Amino acid sequence: MADKLKERLSARGYKHMRIEGAVQGDWVVLDAGDIVVHLFRPEVREFYNIEKMWTMPHSSPAPHDGIHSAT
Repeated sequence: MADKLKERLSARGYKHMRIEGAVQGDWVVLDAGDIVVHLFRPEVREFYNIEKMWTMPHSSPAPHDGIHSAT
């Protein structure tokens, strides 16, 4: 999959790409500079759960510090 993606990106002008992890095959990273692609086996993706890293935390109201702004 990574090799095919590299071929397609190369055909679109991305020439300097690196592929890491292809030998092991659990988590492959293709770095094309402006584009970075992560390819996982399903169980590895579930284990690392990187989607959680990209979710926005729920914001809570700022604590009251006793300072009031002028309105």
